[in-house]
Amino acid sequence: MNTIKKLLRDRNSILTMALALGLVWGDGAQKTEQLMLPALALVMTIAVTGITGNVFRSFKLFAVQGITGIFMSYAIHGVFLIGLSWLFIHDVSLRNGFIILAAVPPAVAVIPFSVFLKGDDTVSLFGTIGAYLGAFVITPLIALIFFGSGFISPVKLLILILELIILPVILSRFLIWTRLARTLEPVKGMLTNWSFFLVTYTIVGLNQQVFLSQPLSILPVAFVAAAGFFLLGWLIERAGVILGFEKNVVVSLVLLGTLKNYGLSGSLALSFFDQKTAIPSSVSVVLMIIYIIWLEYRKKRYDKNLQAWRQ
Repeated sequence: MNTIKKLLRDRNSILTMALALGLVWGDGAQKTEQLMLPALALVMTIAVTGITGNVFRSFKLFAVQGITGIFMSYAIHGVFLIGLSWLFIHDVSLRNGFIILAAVPPAVAVIPFSVFLKGDDTVSLFGTIGAYLGAFVITPLIALIFFGSGFISPVKLLILILELIILPVILSRFLIWTRLARTLEPVKGMLTNWSFFLVTYTIVGLNQQVFLSQPLSILPVAFVAAAGFFLLGWLIERAGVILGFEKNVVVSLVLLGTLKNYGLSGSLALSFFDQKTAIPSSVSVVLMIIYIIWLEYRKKRYDKNLQAWRQ
């Protein structure tokens, strides 16, 4: 019984179960699809309750970190995905899927994942906001270069920013001011973990047939997507260490430079192209879960070794 309770509280076990359930039983994802946005907003709200209000008073800090987010998400991650897909992906539809990935801003989950992995909350929050604001110019520009005009509506991006960033930040301030945040403290981990379970299950479940019916088409896509996580993440980490950045800052830079908004890219692919173009987004979601589990495993191993060394 204790083992079961431990598994139900362990984030990696929960994400693995969501991944497996989505691959085995995708029918329920149709019903949970409408809950994805509220679940992500809840995760965001919980994540930013740990950020003090003082950080919002410095425009200079916001500008610097915002530009950092734009640079990591588009100049680093976006260029990497486009370049690698042009080298290894010969199917035009699949290549277009990676171009769409390059064009969208980072995953909102950068912020809660940064909390899990002990990143710099300010860099993650302001970097994400900056990248979303930059998306108003950069996303249509990339779309115009590769696909022509009329690819994405700025209004849709604005609604996304409002629902998944601005409103959660405002709600988090309310929870802090009313001291309700303290009441939620004992269940913050559980709420976050099971919200991610719902989001992960839904995304994987909605794309179940892609993984089961087109396994051969996934292989080159998986290679490029995996490189966008593991290889690029390692390169960013090494560059951060060489440049002398603090460890928590490096964690946030890695997340900003390797995670994209796969829900947005998948919906754009389906809206303007077809199911095949959405495959890179679907495959990337699965690999993202594996990548996050790997990062957390590395962190736990590092912390354990550090604790043993101190003793």
